[in-house]
Amino acid sequence: MQTAQVRNVGLGLALASAFAFGGSGVAAKPLIEAGLDPLHVVWLRVAGAALVMLPVAWRHRDLLRRRPALLAGFGLFAVAGVQAFYFAALSRIPVGVALLIEYLGPALVLGWVRFVQRRPVTRAAALGVVLAVGGLACVVEVWAGLGFDVVGLVLALCAAFCQAGYFILADHGGDGTEPADPLGVIAYGLLIGAVVLTVVARPWGMDAEVLLGAAAVAGSSVPAWALLAWIVLIATVLAYVTGIISVRKLSPQVAGVVACLEAVVATVLAWVLLGEHLSAPQIAGGVLVLVGAFIAQSPKPTAPSGPVAGSPADAARPGGQAPVQGEGRLSAGQGAP
Repeated sequence: MQTAQVRNVGLGLALASAFAFGGSGVAAKPLIEAGLDPLHVVWLRVAGAALVMLPVAWRHRDLLRRRPALLAGFGLFAVAGVQAFYFAALSRIPVGVALLIEYLGPALVLGWVRFVQRRPVTRAAALGVVLAVGGLACVVEVWAGLGFDVVGLVLALCAAFCQAGYFILADHGGDGTEPADPLGVIAYGLLIGAVVLTVVARPWGMDAEVLLGAAAVAGSSVPAWALLAWIVLIATVLAYVTGIISVRKLSPQVAGVVACLEAVVATVLAWVLLGEHLSAPQIAGGVLVLVGAFIAQSPKPTAPSGPVAGSPADAARPGGQAPVQGEGRLSAGQGAP
């Protein structure tokens, strides 16, 4: 059974992941304003992180033989898919609308668990998703941009499906008799994502001289390479690693709701560092997201019923996994983006 200590560690890692991911925007925007194309920033982010994780990939090279489908799925959906579809959507619809649609991912995860895996979900998780999505609508002020085209909506929805795939694949990586090491999954996911994004972003046309100059942040001049280092090491490597481990310790739907805090973190940091002030609805929306995340991860005591964990009846469940009472967790045996 999952202990309160494991759940708290998982929650802490999920929060760290959300904060790390949320810090990418305030570092990327000055680089874009300095002259880099958005897709080139994404390519630098993923390719740089893949380079950092290359020794880890070599150490876990046996994963190429044992879990090739998992690695390919993580690279295509969790790394390249989210980034490419989101930035493509930005070219056609407002940023806030695209961000809100992308963060329908936790709701899609809930639907996957309930209707595809046919496993029950807690009311807390469902309520947390509803509150978080409603809060995100306020944070991004979705009403400010209601004139968007169908293609942009489809692209943003594809980003949401890819984000849902990130949580589902991260959870799947910890099951089976030969669990996939999360660091190895991240390393190969970044490598595969870098290859895919190389085709999409065409980095050979990038203005590399921008990285030798400086960018403006909070009225100060910051070396462009320092911003890139933050994006690669903190907003990508640290964010993905803590994210996938948190999913193993919590569950896809709970970690997904906590990840909604990324939008709140990004908005607050943009307010502090980039002078993008928050309105009253945005502040209220941020509070709503926090409440939703808290409710989703809060344990709900329930009376034990049915077979006990570890009994033969548990072994008959799909994947040989037993539900954990009162934690909102649907996959047992997860040891640890």
